[in-house]
Amino acid sequence: MKKLSGVVAACAALTVAMSPLVVSSAAARDSQHDQVARLQGGDHASVRLDSLRRGRLPGGYRHLVVIYEENHSFDNLYGRWGSVNGRRVIGTPNANLAHTVQVAQDGSPYFCLLQNDANLKSPTPLSSRCQDPEHSVPDSHFSNMPFTIDDYIKPEDTTCPPPGVNGGTGVPKGTGEPGGCTRDIVHRFYEEQYQLNGGMQNRYVTGSDAAGLTMGTYDTTQLPIYQYLHAAGAPHYVIADHFFQAAFGGSFLNHQWLIAARTPLDTSHGGMGAENSILDKNGMPRAEPLYDPEPVNGVTPRDRELTQKCAPDSSFSDPDRACGDFAVNTVQPASEPFQHPKDGTSPTQIPLIDDNDFPNIGDRLSDAGISWAWYTGKWNAVNRDPASAPLFQFHHQPFNYFKNYAVGAPGRSHLRDERRFIAAARTGHLPKVSFVKPYGEENEHPGYASESEGSSHLVDLLKTITEGPQANSTLVVVTYDEFGGQWDHVSPPGQGLHATPGPSDRWGPGTRIPALVLSRSLRKSGVDHTSYDTTSILATIEHSYDLRPVATRDRLVNDLANAVATGGRGHRHDHHPW
Repeated sequence: MKKLSGVVAACAALTVAMSPLVVSSAAARDSQHDQVARLQGGDHASVRLDSLRRGRLPGGYRHLVVIYEENHSFDNLYGRWGSVNGRRVIGTPNANLAHTVQVAQDGSPYFCLLQNDANLKSPTPLSSRCQDPEHSVPDSHFSNMPFTIDDYIKPEDTTCPPPGVNGGTGVPKGTGEPGGCTRDIVHRFYEEQYQLNGGMQNRYVTGSDAAGLTMGTYDTTQLPIYQYLHAAGAPHYVIADHFFQAAFGGSFLNHQWLIAARTPLDTSHGGMGAENSILDKNGMPRAEPLYDPEPVNGVTPRDRELTQKCAPDSSFSDPDRACGDFAVNTVQPASEPFQHPKDGTSPTQIPLIDDNDFPNIGDRLSDAGISWAWYTGKWNAVNRDPASAPLFQFHHQPFNYFKNYAVGAPGRSHLRDERRFIAAARTGHLPKVSFVKPYGEENEHPGYASESEGSSHLVDLLKTITEGPQANSTLVVVTYDEFGGQWDHVSPPGQGLHATPGPSDRWGPGTRIPALVLSRSLRKSGVDHTSYDTTSILATIEHSYDLRPVATRDRLVNDLANAVATGGRGHRHDHHPW
């Protein structure tokens, strides 16, 4: 009882300022057959179109730029944003204890946070100020609360691995390259669902390979993006503080949801090396430092590329977790460029996705004659010589998984190098819709990229856009693919009694992520509390250009009109009655 009291005392400083959110509608519980039907487009009869802006983006904008960064939860990066024009941003000061204090596998609260990052461990390099032997934490510098990473790993610290080198559990200060990198953190499909714990948000530590690092946050006010937006002459912006990653898990899957609002089906059914996951009784696919698997019928769990197998009798299938041959964790595309294993073995792949069966937003835009492009850092270089771009992330190129954009296919010309985007923005030749994916070294991904340097690159992109000849007619959306394994206190749609309102299913949404909407011609800055997920970007494009939804979630979510209206352009829409 003494230790439990200590946890409560340590947490008492956290302000309980946010009332419970509106109860969400129940998550959709579809059979595998229904999921495949969804992948084929679903029912489009109830699509809402705003006739006042058809052919134009919200606020009358003519160009949309989506900048897609990497691997941070909202609380991890923007949790201390503060207020904007008198409206508070829902961040870490608003987190209540029930959604903050992390619990062990048995449900008991930790007293200390286990750390295994090379620069956060105790008794060296940090002193031991906390012991929790009952939870296998012999020494720690951290109590069971969020902490500020910058206090221990500064942006200039030499803790980044050389490009292309796996940093493992972190690079000790003085032995790496500058940038203030932390170790990477696991962020996979089934593990995130365990971490969310039905919206309690209290098993991020237990379900992670990085344990206590999941509770680390950055000093938001010191981020280059924050400082840029608060400097004289900066464009107005709107921060969307209820924006969630579309799907549970990692980058591969959320890039697919960004362009297609669906999870790819492995039509080879494992014939190209992908395997089904096996879950334990808690839905976990593997052990972690603070988690011991609890096998079902003695079968050892395994974390693989595909969902778990469905039961032969559908009535016995897991009602809460997806099953079948859906690719939820990283697989390589069947079209070059893709990652070739260094040992010379075959990569784990899935067949190219047939756009006729499973369309994406590029297909819809092309069919409607609307100009668009996907711009990637080092795209030209990696196609010439993969070794020249060691931090190129092949699974961050979602269109390359589709037949229409494979090598030699007609749509391939839409896949371009980031330098072409910069040139187009500077000269006033932006297409109607641009997706921009920074190169690995500049994308903010923990483990191999510097947060501060990635944020600086983001600022450079924004300056290029907002100082270009099309600045006033261009709307920019900045968001992140997924949470990077990091804690956030706001319950996503479909997650428990205090879930954020919004559509949900067995694919997601997952953890809340940072999102900004900005333009040189927004009239004011503000905060938008509307519920969104990644597919809200698709909905915005579809509603603006009278395009059919590509799947189901993009038919149901809010588009970004409210965010633009918060900035003084366009009109607010009523929320969906979920």
